[in-house]
Amino acid sequence: MSDRVPVSPPSRLGPSEASFRLDPFETHSKIARLIASSAGVSRADLARITGLARSTVSQHVQPLLDVGLIKEQETSPAARGRPATGLALNARAGVVLIADLGATHARLVVADLAQRRLAEHVFGLNLVDSPENVLNLIIEELANLLTKHRLTDRKVRSVVVGLPAPVDFNRGVPIRPPIMPGWDGFPVAQYVQERIDASVLVDNDVNLMALGEARTRPPSQSPLMFVKVSTGIGCGVVTGEGILHRGADGAAGDIGHIRVAGRENVICRCGNIGCVEAVASASALVRTLQQEGRTDAQNADDLARLVKAGDPETVRLVRTAAAEIGDVIATAVHFYNPASIVLGGRMARISDDLLAGVRAVVYSRALPLATRSLSIENSQLGELAGAIGGVVLGIERALAPDSLAEMLQ
Repeated sequence: MSDRVPVSPPSRLGPSEASFRLDPFETHSKIARLIASSAGVSRADLARITGLARSTVSQHVQPLLDVGLIKEQETSPAARGRPATGLALNARAGVVLIADLGATHARLVVADLAQRRLAEHVFGLNLVDSPENVLNLIIEELANLLTKHRLTDRKVRSVVVGLPAPVDFNRGVPIRPPIMPGWDGFPVAQYVQERIDASVLVDNDVNLMALGEARTRPPSQSPLMFVKVSTGIGCGVVTGEGILHRGADGAAGDIGHIRVAGRENVICRCGNIGCVEAVASASALVRTLQQEGRTDAQNADDLARLVKAGDPETVRLVRTAAAEIGDVIATAVHFYNPASIVLGGRMARISDDLLAGVRAVVYSRALPLATRSLSIENSQLGELAGAIGGVVLGIERALAPDSLAEMLQ
C-alpha cells in the first residue's frame, strides 16, 4: 500500500513575512509544507513561491536536512546541464496514525511523512461501549498494525482520531454525542496522548471526509461542502484556501438539525422537531418502513438491499428524502456559495437517486448566480475519505511550527 495523499501548500508568504517578521519555526513550517506538497521542489522554486531570498531559503532548509526531516534528490534534468537538486520529505522521518471511527466500524491507517499509506486495518466496533474500552482497543490495534508491518522503528509524529459526533477540536473532546453514551466531554486527545507519545488531534468524522475530498481535488473546486448521509446527516466545510471551517465552537456544518417544513410531528434525537436528520437519514427511512409494517427493514443493511432490489416503496422514500436534503443544501448554497458539493455516506453509495434528487432541488431552488458553476457529485474517495483527511491533518500537525520547534531544538 503506497497511495500518496496530496497535502496542499500554505499560502504564499506575504511581504511582512518575507521581511523576517515570522517566527523562524513558522517559516520552517511553511517551507516544509511546500516541500510536502511538491516533492522535488528546488531551493530556487521555494524562493520564487515564498518571496524569500534564496540564501534565506537555504538557511531554513538546512536545519530540516540536518535532522533528517527532508532529503535531497535529483530531479529530471533540463534540456541541457546537470540535473537539478530537489527536496522531498524523508519517508523514514516518522509516521502518522489515523483512527477513523464510525458507529459500527473503525478504519486504522499508518502513513509516512511522504504522504503514503503504509498499512490499513478495518474491523467492527461498538461505540456504545465506554470510551476507555474503545480507545484501549484502538491503541492496541494501532500498536499491532505497526508491529505487523515492521514500522515500530518509525517515530510517531501525530495521531488523528475521527468521531461520528460533534467535537470541540481545541480541547479534543466530543460534545453531547447522540450515539455515544458516556462519551460527552471525555478527554479523548488527552487519554490517547498519555498512551502514545505524540500530538493527538480529535475531529468530527465528516470534517475529515471534507478535508480528504477537498485536498484530492483541484483547488478550483473549493470552497467545498461535503454532505454525509448515513445513520445521521452531517456536513463539513472547506474554504477556498483548503482549510477546514469548524466555527467558533466546532459546530459549523451541522445541517442535520435544520428543520424541514411540514415535518413538525417528527421528534429528532437531539430533542427538537422536524430536523432533516430525523426525516431523511438512513435510520429515519428504516424507521418509516417499520412504521408501515415492513418486517424486512431492520437496519441500514436491509435498506441497502431493498434499494438495490428496486423495492418501489423504499425507492420512493429515498427520493423523498433526497428532495428534503436538497432543500436544506439549497439554503446552505445561498449562504456559503461553494464551488463544489460532494455527497458521501452509506445512502450516497447505495443509490444514485440521492444524487439526482439533490441536484434537481438545488439547481431549481438556488439562484443562478450561486449555481452557474456549482458542481454536485458523489465522493471520489468513498469509504476512504475520512482516513485520507486524517492523513492530511496528521501530516500538517507534524509539520506545524511547534512540532518543528520540538524536533529542531
